Amino acid sequence: MTELPRYEYVKLADAIAADIASGKLPQGAALPGERAMTGLYGVSIGTVRRAVVELRKRGLVATLPAKGTYVIGMPEAAGDTSEEAAPND
Repeated sequence: MTELPRYEYVKLADAIAADIASGKLPQGAALPGERAMTGLYGVSIGTVRRAVVELRKRGLVATLPAKGTYVIGMPEAAGDTSEEAAPND
């Protein structure tokens, strides 16, 4: 079965999420500005804006008007059941 192509903004959001998960962008770090990201990633400003919205939906970043976008969370590990696996004594 062939895999459906992913939108560019999803690819960009995934790349930034990977940078957050690896620690390259630690909690509290500011993301580059929209125009800077267009040059860094070779995408349009619309793609950057949609990627930031996607990252906000994932709970990874927050945008403060006239201040910038900052990392606020870490991506959840797939299949992490540490809370469910803890015994309740």
